[in-house]
Amino acid sequence: MNVNVSEATQKMVELLFVWAPKVIAVLVALFVGWLIAAWAGRKLRDSLDKRHFDPTLGRFFANILKWLILVAVVLGCLGVFGIQTSTFAVVIGSAGLAVGLAFQGTLSNFAAGVMLLVFRPFKIGDYVKVAGTAGTCEEIELFTSTFRTPDNRKIVVPNTQIFGAIIENVSAYETRRVDIAVGADYSANLDETRRALESVASKVKGVLSDPAPQVFLNNLGDSSINWQVRIWCKSADYWDVWQAATKATKEALDGANIGIPFPQMDVHLDRAN
Repeated sequence: MNVNVSEATQKMVELLFVWAPKVIAVLVALFVGWLIAAWAGRKLRDSLDKRHFDPTLGRFFANILKWLILVAVVLGCLGVFGIQTSTFAVVIGSAGLAVGLAFQGTLSNFAAGVMLLVFRPFKIGDYVKVAGTAGTCEEIELFTSTFRTPDNRKIVVPNTQIFGAIIENVSAYETRRVDIAVGADYSANLDETRRALESVASKVKGVLSDPAPQVFLNNLGDSSINWQVRIWCKSADYWDVWQAATKATKEALDGANIGIPFPQMDVHLDRAN
């Protein structure tokens, strides 16, 4: 087979002159498009933050805008090489079906992430208990959500485990009730015990007057008469109020000379006949 080297070289040079500018232009377009997409996402997020928009949805919309710009740039670059976007859409659709079957779990996480962002059972900054995890939500992404535990551990949970489980949002409401359970001696006078426990609320900083504090006679236990002190506070002050109320409860009973018994068992020995 005879090959004309001169003609082959000439054709390669012609192709190079034809396609090299297009390739360089596409690479530049992709780089510039990436910069524009990142810039647009940041600007949208900053703009929404200035308007005190929900930070969770703000990040979501910023990411959506970023990826829409990138997809538009990629499709535009494909058109430079003569690739029909309609044909490309058909190929993507066929490939998407195969990928969807292979990544059912991932797509489920994506769908759950969208539902979390739409219905918003909790938002960034809320303290929640879900899927065996308790912590402050730091990020809600399309596939996973990130939580920071009180002992400063990072927990990443797939969204399907969150949306399909019971969600306890501790920070959902502005106020929260603090319950202090305590037992008193059976020999203690009930009215004196109630008066001592009712004084607890006035000794704790951060207790709200509405709803009013309450002392509740809970039940007659095996070794003690069980009471419950119920006071309300701001959700952000919960742990400080809980600790102060526990201390004040102990001091109130000590001041009234009312003992807090511990579980005990009486054993009676009968002499055999």
